[in-house]
Amino acid sequence: HVQLVESGGGSVQAGGSLTVSCAYSNFGTGMRCMGWFRQVPGKGREGVAVVYSDGSTGYADAVNGRFTISKDSAKNTLYLQMISLKPEDTAMYYCAAKAWGCSLRAARQDYWGQGTQVTVS
Repeated sequence: HVQLVESGGGSVQAGGSLTVSCAYSNFGTGMRCMGWFRQVPGKGREGVAVVYSDGSTGYADAVNGRFTISKDSAKNTLYLQMISLKPEDTAMYYCAAKAWGCSLRAARQDYWGQGTQVTVS
């Protein structure tokens, strides 16, 4: 079965940087899209960044220019590099995969990881 395991979360001061990772496995014929989403208590899960199988990327307006999504297929790992972090970036960050198409909408994802907490103070 598909597995997504996030790591790299932690606490950082405002203005700092952090990179979170997602190790994936058992994709079979492959996933067309992978992405990062985040959620704070009491709010819905929101899309942060996605990367399509052809390498094209998409970002939420709130993180565009500060976050970079990338994928290393040789290592089966998805990354989210975050710079100039703000307190409002504090959230649980989730890795997701989608078999067909690409979307920043959480409801359209097919598979999810367990999440990694990022706290910016």
